[in-house]
Amino acid sequence: MVRQLTLLQIDPVAAIAPSADLVAWSRLGSSYSPAELDTALTDRTLLELRAMIRPGEDLALYRADMASWEEAERGELPGWRASYRDWVRANAACRLDILVRLGSSGPLPSRDLPDSCKVPWRSTGWTNNRNVTQLLEFMVLRGEVAIAGRRGGDRLWDLATRVYPDDPAVPREEALRIRNERRLRALGIARARGPECPVEPTLAQ
Repeated sequence: MVRQLTLLQIDPVAAIAPSADLVAWSRLGSSYSPAELDTALTDRTLLELRAMIRPGEDLALYRADMASWEEAERGELPGWRASYRDWVRANAACRLDILVRLGSSGPLPSRDLPDSCKVPWRSTGWTNNRNVTQLLEFMVLRGEVAIAGRRGGDRLWDLATRVYPDDPAVPREEALRIRNERRLRALGIARARGPECPVEPTLAQ
């Protein structure tokens, strides 16, 4: 099911049940058990990447982007702004501190990671001053850290090399084409013009 849909969205709000379980149940019916999803995440058949549950083998379609973070930081790839680049660079020492701590003690929740940021993260939203959490999100884009699991509602972070499968990267342009084709098939009907969404395919205008 996840391979056909390409992803399941993770949402901590669970008025009835978590979003991923609701979608899975709507597709599979009463034969679905949330324990199946938990097992697939535990044995890394499925992985969590940027608030989405994806098939583990799909990481090969994102490795080229992760390996090209220097180009992304220069603005040559989408997803990075100059302000993001400058903030990550200003807090390079904290990034290295996090990598060292995870290397010796991971997986860990974000609250157990050192906040040695010299420049705080500024936002008008809920991420304001959440330095470590925001830096971890950028480190995911760089392919340095990954979510190794969850403890209650807390994400557990570890070095990406311990979490992701060691499959060779698919070249970037080919990977983007494959991701877009698969996502379009999963969407069924999509408009050429619509609100921007980072997980949806790039459509011809």
